[in-house]
Amino acid sequence: MALGRIVHYAVDAVLVSTVLAGIRQSSGFAIQTTTISDPTIRSLAERYLGIGETIFSMAQASAINSEYFRKESRR
Repeated sequence: MALGRIVHYAVDAVLVSTVLAGIRQSSGFAIQTTTISDPTIRSLAERYLGIGETIFSMAQASAINSEYFRKESRR
């Protein structure tokens, strides 16, 4: 029971990080980790956001190489 809850929270955290990475890549808006004064917390935040960047890049690469996705022109 406790292990399942921990896994659930970990997956939720990765999903939030991935959404933040998608927002950064599509709009250019990013969380400013430079405003975090504690270097340890700043490093953890940058690592957390980096995980989302990695997951988002892998999902994007899968979509690019898939026959089920096609690129539409922007209007």
